[in-house]
Amino acid sequence: MTTTVLLIVVVAVAALVLIAAIAWVARNKRTQHRRVEAEDIRDKATDESHKVGQREALADETAAKARVAQAEADAKAAHAAGLQHQAHIRRTDATSARDEVNQEFARADKIDPDTQTRDDAPREESEPREAPRGTSRGKQTPPSMTRAG
Repeated sequence: MTTTVLLIVVVAVAALVLIAAIAWVARNKRTQHRRVEAEDIRDKATDESHKVGQREALADETAAKARVAQAEADAKAAHAAGLQHQAHIRRTDATSARDEVNQEFARADKIDPDTQTRDDAPREESEPREAPRGTSRGKQTPPSMTRAG
């Protein structure tokens, strides 16, 4: 019986060693496989990181172009506002000058005995001014200005 027990123990120990060896080899293969898989994932991530970097650079470039375009638009808007202000001032000056000229014509009409206007009916700006009868000085009347909207 001792030989049988000894044989059983040796076979059991051998089986345990064999199982442990198989487990160790399997674990090493699994670890190696995971290392390879992790390396593949890192390679793909590196490639994607490069592509993402290019996308980020393109986004930065586009944002810079947008800032430049916005600055140009702001400058043009400021220029347009300045021109509008200048046009308003010039329109006001021209209107004042036109009023003064019309007052001078009215004054001349009052003084001139040959003018055919009535004092109670002011002449419209669109009516042509007639030269007094008997005078042919060749003077022309300036065109009347109409006010734009």
